[in-house]
Amino acid sequence: MGSDSEAEKSAQKQDGEKKKKAIALAPIAKPLAGKKLCKRTFKLVRKAAEHKCLKRGVKEVVKSIRRGGKGICIIAGNISPIDVITHVPILCEESEVPYIYVPSKEDLATAGNTKRPTCCVLVLTKPPKGEIAKEEQEKLKSDYDQVVADIAELTSSMF
Repeated sequence: MGSDSEAEKSAQKQDGEKKKKAIALAPIAKPLAGKKLCKRTFKLVRKAAEHKCLKRGVKEVVKSIRRGGKGICIIAGNISPIDVITHVPILCEESEVPYIYVPSKEDLATAGNTKRPTCCVLVLTKPPKGEIAKEEQEKLKSDYDQVVADIAELTSSMF
């Protein structure tokens, strides 16, 4: 019986964590990626991190966008205080860079091979320095195009 109550407690704890995640989302976190798009986005971030086509953190992302860097901006929706990232979507819209919110900064950091939680990342189509193999470039580009199409579809359904 002791194990049943422990299992129930852990299940309640997990339910509580799920509820906290939903509550902790910022009110400006729109368009928010669904489960399927989140999975695709994190897969793209993982591939981009492997090939060094990733800018991590607000300062790096903003600097890259201002310098004309093109890519997909992925922003965490559970940032506190929200003022840290409120200017990023506006900057993305002005520069015509597609952006999407994901629910968790921890998951975003894990996908980007970072130990610390990350507010936002910018996935570039090609690395700033050096080159990657042609076939790897094509795989990255196809995943990138698919996520961009999904973001465009989600954004168009919002407005």
